[in-house]
Parts: sequence; C-alpha cells; structure tokens
Amino acid sequence: MNDKYLTVTALTKYIKRKIDTDPHLSDVWLRGEISNFKHHSRGHMYLTIKDDQSRIQAVMFAGNNRRLKFTPENGMNVLIKGEISVFEAYGQYQLYIQQMEPDGIGALYVAFEQLKEKLQKQGYFNEHHKKPIPEIPTHIGVITSPTGAAVRDIITTIKRRFPIAEVTVLPVLVQGTESPVSISQAIEVANTKSLFDVLIIGRGGGSIEELWSFNEEIVAKAIFNSTIPIISAVGHETDVTISDFVADLRAPTPTGAAELAVPSRQELKDKVSTLKRMLIKDLNQQLKQHKQHLSRLRQSYAFRYPVQLLKQKEQELDTRTDQLNKSMTNHLGEGHQNYQHLYIRFIYQQPVKQLERSKQQLKQLMKQQQNIMQQTITQKSERLANNLDKLSLLNPLEIMKRGFSISYSEDGTIIKSVSQVKKADRVTVKMMDGDITCDVVRVEEE
Repeated sequence: MNDKYLTVTALTKYIKRKIDTDPHLSDVWLRGEISNFKHHSRGHMYLTIKDDQSRIQAVMFAGNNRRLKFTPENGMNVLIKGEISVFEAYGQYQLYIQQMEPDGIGALYVAFEQLKEKLQKQGYFNEHHKKPIPEIPTHIGVITSPTGAAVRDIITTIKRRFPIAEVTVLPVLVQGTESPVSISQAIEVANTKSLFDVLIIGRGGGSIEELWSFNEEIVAKAIFNSTIPIISAVGHETDVTISDFVADLRAPTPTGAAELAVPSRQELKDKVSTLKRMLIKDLNQQLKQHKQHLSRLRQSYAFRYPVQLLKQKEQELDTRTDQLNKSMTNHLGEGHQNYQHLYIRFIYQQPVKQLERSKQQLKQLMKQQQNIMQQTITQKSERLANNLDKLSLLNPLEIMKRGFSISYSEDGTIIKSVSQVKKADRVTVKMMDGDITCDVVRVEEE
C-alpha cells in the first residue's frame, strides 16, 4: 500500500522532467513588464515578468546578462527569449532568460541614454573639466583604425593645413567587442608617453552598432582622465556618441577634427602679414611722436641758452646753501637754549635732597604703621579675653562644678520635666566627675 505514495522530491522531479521535455516550453518568446528586479552581487538577475493578469518568476544568469547593452529596471517593458523549467528546491516553475531587449525601443538606444545620464550626474560633461586645445600643436596623436578612410583624411588635412606638425597614428580596433579596451589603452599609453599636444580619436561613419565602441563607459573614463586635450571625431555630423560629450572638443567628422586641431598655414601667413603691417604702423607712429618730442626739446630755453641757465642754477644753489647754513645755526642755537633750561631745572630740583626727604617720610610712615598695628593687636587680644570669659560662664562643665548635674533617660534624651519619667524607669545622672545610674522610686510633680 505504501507504494501508492510519492515523495515531494519525486513528484517535483517528474513535473520538471515533463516541462523540460516539452518543446513549446524550451523556446519561449515573451513580452511583459519587469517588477521586483534584483541584481545579485554574483552577477545574476532575479525579476518578475508580469502583465495585467498574471506574473511569472524569472532569472537571468550572469553568463547571459553580460551581453546586455542596457540595465533592466522596474516598470520597463521588455521582449524576452528563454525557457521554462522547475526550481526543484521550491517546487515552482520559472522562466530562465537567455536574451532580453526593451520593447518598442532599441536596446542600444536605452543603453546610450542610461550611460549618458549616469556620466552626466558624475560631472563627466561639465565645461570646467574641458581642456583648451593648443593653438599651434607640434605633435598630434591620432587614435583610430590604421586602414580606414578616417586616418587618411586626418593626415591629409593636417599636412595640407600645417605641414610642420608631426602626426603619429596609434592603431586601434574601432569595431567589435575588443575595440573599447583597445581605444582606452591607446589613450592611456599616449598619456604616459607625454609626446603629444593633442589627441584625435574617432572613425568613419557607420551604424549605431558599428559606432558603439565610442559609447562604452571604459572609453568615456579614459577620455575624462586624459591629461592631453582630446578631439572626438566619430562618424558623420549627425552621429552623436558618449565620447563626443566627454571629449574636450567635438568635431563633426574626422576631417573637421584635423581642421580644429591645427591652424591653416595660409591663415597664419595672412595673420603674420597683418600683424607685421600693424607693427610697422605702430613703430612709425611712435617714431613720429619721438621726433616731435625731440624737436620741442631742441627749441626749449635750456638748449638754446645753456650758459645762462647754468649761471642761474649756480645762483639758486648759493641761495639754497645760505638758507641751509642759517637754518642749521638757528637749530643749534635753539638746542643750546633748551639744554641750559633743562640744566637749570635739574639743579633747582636738587634730586639728592629730595631723596633724603623721601627717606625721612618713609621712616615716619613705617613708624606710624607699627604703632597702629600694635594698637590693633592689643584691642583684639582684650576682646578675645572677654569672649573667653563669657564662654566659660556658659560652659555646662563650669556650671556642674557648682553642684549641678544633667539627667538622661534610657534612650539618651535629656530629662527636662518629671513628665518624661515614671516609676521604675532607669535614668542616668551625669555629674562633673562621672555618671550615676538610678531607678525611679517615686515621681512627684510640683
């Protein structure tokens, strides 16, 4: 009879085997909304897929979710491919997700917007982080594919506009899963070499998938951490990537990046010619002003009559010398008078006699102070003796010497009235020279 009963484990395994062998459940395409999303520390994703009436538990293991171009979020509508199986420990069926993408919008676009929002919050796009592009660079690093049309356009444009600039190509992969690491490593190598004044990174046009390497976070961080200014030139003018936002300057095309990186040789020549004309004009103007100033000096009195001017200045010098001597004589005379006046005051004051008088006054004051202190001590001593006499009169021991005593009850209370004792009570009588213990024989109240 016991063979009729199954264990829970056996039943669960049977149901799991049935579900796993059902071809309709091994390749399920599902549309739904994400809820209860949790990204475990080990990389697995746990979530619930629901619609208006039902829901199903789902899991996407780390091996599958590493290929996602976006981060799933609660409330997001998604398209899912997976299989249904049973989680034996809980005896529940659940969806094991193999592929997932947003419903109604491309996964790459969602990933682009998510990374853009994340980096913007972290300050990667702030203008105060942008480094200025040098006006006249001497060495330019180009990070791109060595075989593409972009590198030829960049080199050709630089050599045409500014042929003295040195160009070094740092070859990288610009497409595929390995390209983000290749681009970021090239940026880091360029910074360690300290050879370049500016870097150009980019590639020619293509689809969003082909340009996706420049939308990866690892590339954005390498651009942000670069100490060398970077010009981003990815795709055509209408193509926008994360690298464009992070870079110090965005060029619409690789050719445009080369034009922004170096000045035009002809424009520099024109500018030099303009500056030369301006410099010659300013020099001629200054020369004209100096000539006019020199002419005015030649026509001045000093140059026309130098002997008369010299004699005039000698007379002025004699006058100033006389004034100086007179001023010094007056000053010395006033000083001598002040000295005589101070000396007379000093003699009149007689400091030796004043010191002697001060000593006499000090002796008198000290003598007066000693007399006052002696009187005070005498008065205080007499007052202390009087107070001691009064205290002796109030001292209970002195009273007891005259034949008085103090009675205490058994609990140590002083007996002040006959009402405090009764017959047969034991009392203690304290005398001057000892104590007497007594029993009360009779109590009589007056």
